[in-house]
Amino acid sequence: RLWPQKLAEGDDFYMQPAWHPSGRVLAFVSWRHPNMPWDGTRLHLAHLNGADPASGELPRVVRLETVAGSDRVATFQPAFSPDGRWLAYVSDESGWPNVYLYDLEQKKAAPAHPEPADHGVPAWRQGARTLAWSADSRRLYFLRNDQAFTQLWAYDVERRHAARVGGPDGGPLSPYTALHQIAASPDGEQLAVLASSSGIPWRVLTVEPGLAGAVQVKVWRRSEAEDLPPAWFSRPEPRRWATAGGQDAFGLYYPPANPGFRGEGRPPLIVRVHGGPTAQASAEWNPAIQFFTSRGYAVLEVNYRGSTGYGRAYMDALKGNWGVYDVEDAVSGARAMSEAGLADPERLVIMGGSAGGYTVLRALITHPGFFRAGICLFGVANLFTLAAETHKFEERYMDSMIGPLPQAAALYRERSPIFFADRIQDPVAIFQGDEDQVVPKNQSDSVVEVLRRRGVAHEYHVYQGEGHGWRKRETIEAYYASVESFLRRHVIFA
Repeated sequence: RLWPQKLAEGDDFYMQPAWHPSGRVLAFVSWRHPNMPWDGTRLHLAHLNGADPASGELPRVVRLETVAGSDRVATFQPAFSPDGRWLAYVSDESGWPNVYLYDLEQKKAAPAHPEPADHGVPAWRQGARTLAWSADSRRLYFLRNDQAFTQLWAYDVERRHAARVGGPDGGPLSPYTALHQIAASPDGEQLAVLASSSGIPWRVLTVEPGLAGAVQVKVWRRSEAEDLPPAWFSRPEPRRWATAGGQDAFGLYYPPANPGFRGEGRPPLIVRVHGGPTAQASAEWNPAIQFFTSRGYAVLEVNYRGSTGYGRAYMDALKGNWGVYDVEDAVSGARAMSEAGLADPERLVIMGGSAGGYTVLRALITHPGFFRAGICLFGVANLFTLAAETHKFEERYMDSMIGPLPQAAALYRERSPIFFADRIQDPVAIFQGDEDQVVPKNQSDSVVEVLRRRGVAHEYHVYQGEGHGWRKRETIEAYYASVESFLRRHVIFA
């Protein structure tokens, strides 16, 4: 008999609501167009009137205050301490997404761990978590991302001291280089987390910190069979190189790994470009990478300027430069690996999906002949169409990545691959789902039509019933078989 009631309105988006233990205060994050949640958000505290629903009245907001964030400062995941004294959250006001504690009595905030590392993640969806309070409110646990490797840390509220759980080397957590979705037990000190590494498929773990830094880790579920020995898996090496403009770019290099074979000379290199473009390639379980490294390829995961995990300034560098810096960093990264003796400069491949597929097309257009071939999965070809047809969440994303329309129309045309597809001369394989609602099939169709008309070596694979990525087993098998065949023909035996 009680109808839903709005507690707050006026902004375009709201996320991550969190209740104070008293039930009288609600924390949440909000933002407005043209921002994305990593551009600028505000962290609010909504004070409620405490009405009892049994009386027929729903609670309503009597006072709303903003405690952190702005149009140029992003906040993430508010979390109240169980004793109701503190509000923890992540803010990038220092230039790095750091953990902050807001004293609800003193109404003051201070950084708990002011380090040049990333303690949040891009809020592409609701429910992402990197913070968790202990049941007694004495410790705040958080995930720290340093150069694409994630660790579990704890902050002692009374001592105001942060340390890695398990000691400097991580103890029993050391095999895991990627941690996601931390959660704390409401009773005791136990934590739950998703964990993986380049050689360990995703697992569900519980972590129980003990006395004198001792840690107990228990595996509850495994996502895969884990029936291959460690020698089959390539381990990532953090890499940094100078871009064309002299700034640094970052990435993860995976050497070939297969105990049954021994290669000669420098390996062919696949340069993988992540999507987003606001995202990061991290040192996590990725069977796609191991597919290639087990077949003699090296892989470079490029965290180009614009990626998260390297500070706010690095992420902001791509604003107005999408289609430029991402391409430059992929090319300079491949060149750096070649100069370091880690890749054969005559057998370079660029590969990516979605926004990464856009970078693939742009690279083949602006650097013809540099890559031996390209692999493009549901890549963006027309920025005008993307801006016009996307959903509300990304409706104004292009305002920062390229510029607002109609003012930046000339730049949209200059950066859209479809208008320059006739410059592609290197072999390219294009993969597309026929039900893709993010990058519709017509974008790939338009590029393939130009390649066909000009006689450029290419393959076009359209998978029925698939969207923005593959879900069906038969599709995944067909995709990898096609990619391997394409690379053999145009890279290995060309």
